[in-house]
Amino acid sequence: MKVEILIIGAGKSATVLIEYLQKQAVENSWYIVLADGDLKLAETKWNHSPNGHAVGIDVNDAEQRKALIQKATVVVSMLPPMLHFLVAKDCLEFSKSLFTASYVDENMRSMAASIEAKKILCLCEMGLDPGIDHMSAMELIHKIQAKGGQITGFKSHCGGLIAPESDNNPWHYKISWNANNIVLAGKAGAEFIQNGMQQTIPYLHLFENAPNLSVPNMGAFGYYPNRNSFTYIDTYALQGINNFVRTTLRHPHFFMGWNAIVQLGLTDDQPINLKENECIRDWLEGHLGANNLNSLYASFLKNEIIKKQFTYLDFTSEAIIPHHLKSNAAILQWILENKWKLAPTDKDMVVMMHEIEYLLNHQKYLVQSSMVKKGINASHTAMATTVGLPLAMSVCAYLKGEFNLTGLHIPTHPSIYTPILKTLAAEGIVFEETTIKIN
Repeated sequence: MKVEILIIGAGKSATVLIEYLQKQAVENSWYIVLADGDLKLAETKWNHSPNGHAVGIDVNDAEQRKALIQKATVVVSMLPPMLHFLVAKDCLEFSKSLFTASYVDENMRSMAASIEAKKILCLCEMGLDPGIDHMSAMELIHKIQAKGGQITGFKSHCGGLIAPESDNNPWHYKISWNANNIVLAGKAGAEFIQNGMQQTIPYLHLFENAPNLSVPNMGAFGYYPNRNSFTYIDTYALQGINNFVRTTLRHPHFFMGWNAIVQLGLTDDQPINLKENECIRDWLEGHLGANNLNSLYASFLKNEIIKKQFTYLDFTSEAIIPHHLKSNAAILQWILENKWKLAPTDKDMVVMMHEIEYLLNHQKYLVQSSMVKKGINASHTAMATTVGLPLAMSVCAYLKGEFNLTGLHIPTHPSIYTPILKTLAAEGIVFEETTIKIN
């Protein structure tokens, strides 16, 4: 029986996934259809590889979408998160298993019973964060619990960063993934557990006074808590834990400038009206004046680090803002996509670290497990590698019968994470552990 893998979406994060599956397709006599809204992009990413071809698709065209899904053995969705549901409904209709790197949302949860009834697999959160974070954390948690340890604290940190050898701007940051997510990060604020108490930090204070974390062989990074960490207490079966938080890593200096950006309202996504041929300087001056922010802006510029960061973004530029940009957040994203763009030879870097405190035989311990992965260049980024590889590997493992779960899942079960972490290690994505006693 012919095995056909349908990949929908050929964007930045799909590069490594596509190349890995291309090799596997040749080795296993599988066939791949790579579909994207931009046919030229899909053809470029496919690059005349054997055992497959590229096609154009309007994902909102139900007839086109269904025709491709009906023919497939399994479907990989690399679409923006809000579009997965369209694909998932078709997969359910035609009894096709679905793989994605995105979070399980309410739409997906509403289908859980139907997915199980059809005896298909819908494996979500199979990328980096979420994905590798779940797998590596659960392996560590299960290992501690297997020897009788009682887990009392859990911190999980992850960041898509710029490698030190390519770090040449005062923000110490460049874009290796969805720029819109970077601009709007933290909008919902953050909720987590600290010293047994529920903590809430609103968006306006999320980037203030960011604490630092030392990663072995990499130095210090700052971090801020991610959204709602509470839900992951149940996901990881750590009810009653004293400390629990999931965070995002950045260079410590990044937080100084980004806090200023947030305080000045430059990430606001409410609609605004620009004048004809308005430039960056006039937009910023108009925004500051209309919202009585001139004195706050001036106070930020007294900080030499922030001043260098704002100078680098060139807020005094007379460059005309594209007419279609209708919010401060959209304008800021446009500026950042130009200023924080990876040069062709730039290397990005992914850093992940788990910190787990546990009690064993009346002794307290802290285990730190860290992973650092650098990209090769602006096309083969660490971000694309760490998002794409686990997703691609899960498809291969499923097709080879290495796990046979059905239903809606994320990779917290040993039958999923054990083979995938082993295969990731063979590709150089390895965690190093250190355990110390706590007095």
